[in-house]
Amino acid sequence: MMGNYYGMTGGFGFGGIFMILWWVLIIVGIVALVKWMVSSSRAGSRSVGDSKALGILKERYARGEIDEQEFQKRKLDLTQ
Repeated sequence: MMGNYYGMTGGFGFGGIFMILWWVLIIVGIVALVKWMVSSSRAGSRSVGDSKALGILKERYARGEIDEQEFQKRKLDLTQ
C-alpha cells in the first residue's frame, strides 16, 4: 500500500487543518493590528484637536469675547 502526500484518505488530514488554522490566525492578527493602529491614530488626532479648540476658547475668554457662563458651557461641550 502506497500512501500519498495528503495521507491515506486523499484529503488534507490534520496537517492541512492546522495549516489553514495557522493562516487564519495570522490574517486575524494582521487585521486586529491594523484596526488597533487606525483607532489609536484617530484617538490621538482627536485629543490634539480638542486641546487646540480648548486653547482657542481660553484665548477668547481672556480677550473678553465671551463671558464666564459661555466659557463654561463651551468647555463642557468640548470635554465630553
